[in-house]
Amino acid sequence: MDDGDATANGGRDGWLPVGTADDRATRRNPAPWGASSAGRRARRETDPDKMGRIVPARELFPMRADEGATDGGGPQMKPWTVVIAMVTALVLAGTACDTTGAPRESGADGDGLTIGVLLPETETSRYETFDRPLVEQAIKDRCGKCSVRYANAENDVKIQHQQMNAMLTQGVDVLILDPVQEVYLRGLITEATEMDVPVVSYDRVAEGPIAGYVSFDADAIGVLQGEGLRDGLGGRADGARIVRVEGPLWNPEHVAVSILEQAGAHISKTYVTSGWTPENAYAIMVGAIADLGADEIDAVWAANDALAAGAVSALKGARVNPLPPVSGQDADLSAVQRIVSGEQYMTIYKPYRLQADAAVDMALALARGESLRSIATGSISTDTARNVPSVKLAPALVTVDTVEETVVRDGMYTIDEICTPKYRPDCEKAGLID
Repeated sequence: MDDGDATANGGRDGWLPVGTADDRATRRNPAPWGASSAGRRARRETDPDKMGRIVPARELFPMRADEGATDGGGPQMKPWTVVIAMVTALVLAGTACDTTGAPRESGADGDGLTIGVLLPETETSRYETFDRPLVEQAIKDRCGKCSVRYANAENDVKIQHQQMNAMLTQGVDVLILDPVQEVYLRGLITEATEMDVPVVSYDRVAEGPIAGYVSFDADAIGVLQGEGLRDGLGGRADGARIVRVEGPLWNPEHVAVSILEQAGAHISKTYVTSGWTPENAYAIMVGAIADLGADEIDAVWAANDALAAGAVSALKGARVNPLPPVSGQDADLSAVQRIVSGEQYMTIYKPYRLQADAAVDMALALARGESLRSIATGSISTDTARNVPSVKLAPALVTVDTVEETVVRDGMYTIDEICTPKYRPDCEKAGLID
């Protein structure tokens, strides 16, 4: 759902960035990768500064600048907040999920490695339905004796900070991280680098000295969204009024905007939800219909399929018929079914297996001290990391005409999964079944 690569901006929404001045100095000169995993593990486990570190509460919970001050004018946490932070950190340290159920072992040639996997939320179905099982399977296929520590942040930046800190305290050899928001883990990523624990940024680019990055080409996604919605409007594109429904992370300079504007369409209004849920989008779309009028909405550009679902429900509730073209992203099964039935015009399919495979290949190579030259297809640079080896994968447009050649051909869904009894007549009309 990320609309593009983020860069450091020194904190957002009044929050102070995690990390000290020493952290930021270290980020400019991060420790080089290349030592063997056994050597890096030995240094971590014999360095008293890296053993059982208690993270200060101010690092677990970065504060707004207006939340109190010390005698020196800096922010200060209330005592009860410190206690809660310490207790929560201890609880999370004991609840990160080790999917093997086995104690961590050391071994040669990458055997016995522990890989930490941190995903951002469950509101979007992709993470638990596809990303997690695909990453875990890729690790199992490539390293039978490796173990996985897994955590999902439930869209909470503070929880993800605690989860990552717990993994570093418990001991991992490498991290695959999809950040809830890009800026908040910068200090911990720097600390991981100092501990010789490489971080592979997954899907969204995290700020800090990351060692690798795997995602889908954001510009290509934007082109597909813009061209797809334009084509869905057909001859009505010139002068079309589009409602844009976005999630917490969005890019106002999205490439799709220029494509739609070149076709003569314009964004009537942009609504930003607090979370990636159909309920949020439904409420927003009800408001949009009241504000603009149902007859003044020619298309809906939804940032993902969950938001598209809420928008479609609101339009149907307002008895809008025929429904305007509605776009989405992620190729959820329910979205594919809405496309087949004509309720949603398009979605963006991202082959998650390729993303999971590339991230695991990077993570294992880094943990073993190997080069990423044969894995990376390019590099990215941010304000906090330069020339980071990267893999950017190609997305695909899914409409009723391309369902079979995309999500079905790649094995994401079967015809039987899509064409349940409710959708059989629509599938027959679409030529998916006889």
